[in-house]
Amino acid sequence: MKAITVSPANTVQDIELAQPVAQGRDLLVKIEAVALNPVDLLVRDGHMPGGGGDERVLGWDAAGTVVAVGPDATLFKVGDPVYYAGSLVRNGAYAEYQLVDERIAGRKPASLDFEHAAALPLTAITAWEVLFERLGISRTGAHKGKRVLIIGGAGGVGSIAIQLAKLAGLTVIATASRPASIQWVRERGADHVIDHSGDMAAQLLALGFQDVDYVLSLNDTDLHFDAIAQIIAPQGKVCSIVPSKAPLAMEKLFAKSVTFVWELMFTRSLFGTADMIEQHKLLNEVAALIDAGQLKSTLGENFGKISAANVVRAHEALAAGRTIGKLVLSGF
Repeated sequence: MKAITVSPANTVQDIELAQPVAQGRDLLVKIEAVALNPVDLLVRDGHMPGGGGDERVLGWDAAGTVVAVGPDATLFKVGDPVYYAGSLVRNGAYAEYQLVDERIAGRKPASLDFEHAAALPLTAITAWEVLFERLGISRTGAHKGKRVLIIGGAGGVGSIAIQLAKLAGLTVIATASRPASIQWVRERGADHVIDHSGDMAAQLLALGFQDVDYVLSLNDTDLHFDAIAQIIAPQGKVCSIVPSKAPLAMEKLFAKSVTFVWELMFTRSLFGTADMIEQHKLLNEVAALIDAGQLKSTLGENFGKISAANVVRAHEALAAGRTIGKLVLSGF
């Protein structure tokens, strides 16, 4: 099968690999479309584990069709369209076929094509776990009117987090710094937009907000930590999906009794936790919300076929840090 790998010398290349065989609770999926994420860059550059060997197959966002199931798989059958983010300890989705544990895959939204579906899994899982598990926000409106600041609202996670937070009844303040990204976050439901490159506390005061109840830090936690400590309300909660480059000054949160928590959506698959199937359940719920018209895909741009050249081009765009929504590749 065709695949795109990263060599030990960090060279992205088109190669041929043997087609894998489904075992246990595996699904063998024929890949139709993949989305790209900053985690691809971290794994490619050796800052995170991933890819399953010396010739690492990257790609942790996919949509495709089940072509075989392992002997213990019960959640899907051959022919089912699925979407998922995969696992860092297995080969990724830049390949014609991929194995994925059925407990971290969901049914593809029926109303979306494969490209728009592929733009969702990693970011939807991340945003869902941040809001409803790490921060403990009620999905049924018990925290209606509470304020959430989403730093990096126009990125993949921010784009879906805005929508989920609105469904939960929160007042959403998203950050964006360019006309196109400001328009993007407003279209996804942000009530207010501020610029994370400026004084966020002053901008919030100008909107009439002394503080916020929740903060989602979706880019450069180190850069924004002092502002977060100033903005967060007493007994508020902060979640970051971005590892810090240096120890954070956590004592700045002490007087306010602030909760600070990390989120990595790969934790369940990385450690084989007993609740892995929760990602299957939440992806099915996201699919239902998409098909009901309550959420929309976060696809920003299709970069063409799945090839080494297009992967490199998309990685360069991600590294530049100015993408809006998700970048997708489709077909071989």
